[in-house]
Amino acid sequence: MATSAQVTGAWILVILYMLVILFFVVRGALRIKSISDYAVGNIVFSPTAVAFSLAASMTSAATFVINPGFIANFGISGVISYGLILPVASMISLAFLTKSFRKYGQSVKALTLAQWIGDRYKSRNYALFMGFLALLLLTFIVLITVAITQVLSKALNADPIIIMIATVVFIFGYMMFGGANSMVYTNTIQAGIMILVAVIMLTSGYNFLSQGIGEMLRQLAGIDPALAEPVNPKSPLFRDYYEIIFAQIVVGIAIVVQPHIITKSLLLKRESDVNKFLVIAIAVELLFFLVVIAGLYARLTFTDLTANGSPLANDAIIPAYVTHVFSNGIVSVVVGLVVVLGLLSAGISTLEGLIQSVSTTITSDIIKPLTGNKLRSDRAMISLNKTVIALMAVATIVLSWKQIVSPKLSVGIFAQNGVYAYFAAAFVPVIFGIFHQSMKSSLAFMGTLIAFTVHFSVYYFLPYLVTNYDLSFGFFTKYLEGPVRNPAIAASSAVVVSTLVVLLMLLFDRGKDTKVKIV
Repeated sequence: MATSAQVTGAWILVILYMLVILFFVVRGALRIKSISDYAVGNIVFSPTAVAFSLAASMTSAATFVINPGFIANFGISGVISYGLILPVASMISLAFLTKSFRKYGQSVKALTLAQWIGDRYKSRNYALFMGFLALLLLTFIVLITVAITQVLSKALNADPIIIMIATVVFIFGYMMFGGANSMVYTNTIQAGIMILVAVIMLTSGYNFLSQGIGEMLRQLAGIDPALAEPVNPKSPLFRDYYEIIFAQIVVGIAIVVQPHIITKSLLLKRESDVNKFLVIAIAVELLFFLVVIAGLYARLTFTDLTANGSPLANDAIIPAYVTHVFSNGIVSVVVGLVVVLGLLSAGISTLEGLIQSVSTTITSDIIKPLTGNKLRSDRAMISLNKTVIALMAVATIVLSWKQIVSPKLSVGIFAQNGVYAYFAAAFVPVIFGIFHQSMKSSLAFMGTLIAFTVHFSVYYFLPYLVTNYDLSFGFFTKYLEGPVRNPAIAASSAVVVSTLVVLLMLLFDRGKDTKVKIV
């Protein structure tokens, strides 16, 4: 439970935060005249501002709140997977893909990833299909909403459901008007706060680190030997190096093709700014990913994962840790409030990017083509986009309520399953669309269908066969067992299988040049 001083301070902080956000929303909204302005902005931003915006939107509440909970549960194996392998793979992928995607994105004036794919392959049906797949990103929106709710409800000693509804109404409400113009401003402020909070979180366990890493590992081993090992056989996520390293490398490479990540470079108006943008974004991102180490501090603080006699759910561990550690003395309380602000920033920054990208996709790539492109005026498109955001808010409230009341281990599993399925399906058309000039639409679409099918088959159908028909798939069988399964296994399988199949199909596609060329 938060103290009265913490609760009062948290309320003051939340109100001030809301006022600052609304100021920048109004400032950005005054510049929006079309759906294009909403999607990619019409202001010339500095590469530092866009880099901070990318870092803030790419690093979500999952990184600052949900994933450290997994580390608290499962130990060093999670740090290796989520704190080292995944970020390094994703940053290399980001640097490698950004310039080529940006070149084609600018030439076709793409506002969304679905539109980019449709224009690249000259297929409206493909764009429509990818638009529908983007609805899977609602699962990520739910994850962030739940994480923000956990942080605020702990800081304010308030009912989580009420906090969740109020959060959705406020954030979705202002995102109806702000768009990319205001989002870069707010993300830049949020990233600055997150940098400070990342440093605070990483140093909050100084008392554990001061005696050396070896001693900290010995303390973890005293709680559970598996916590100090590079693999954790009892974990549903970090059981062996295939799961910890291989699957996360594939996921890290593919994760960049999410629309709120790969399209961020389109906000840059000058090509000369791209290198500076990438250097700053990658440096900040790597710092943010290291925050998962705080999960180890939380486990050493709550050795049996209980607080005040009550068990801590995965998603509530870090909020409880922050409330506990920063509760003694006025200075500690103030620092704790800054940390709360940073955790909120981590969630809200990504949530803004997702609301902006998913709503634009639904408006431009689903509703507009299905209505025969009758919505042509800027006013009609902007009004429709606001309606879409309102409907997304309702869906978010319903899904978030279920994840707060009865999650399966963590809302992170629910979100990963949806998000990973999406970027697995987008991987082939984006990668081959960038690096293979003569890639056929039919082959790219086949890659998307294969990835989508493989992902959900590995996650749902194969486990059904294992459970009900006692089938064995060799070493792969263990990933298909148990009530909680790792979405990274399904997604990495989908990416690898779809890519290999498309490469084989290209070998027999004699009508086209199969040489890999950078666009």
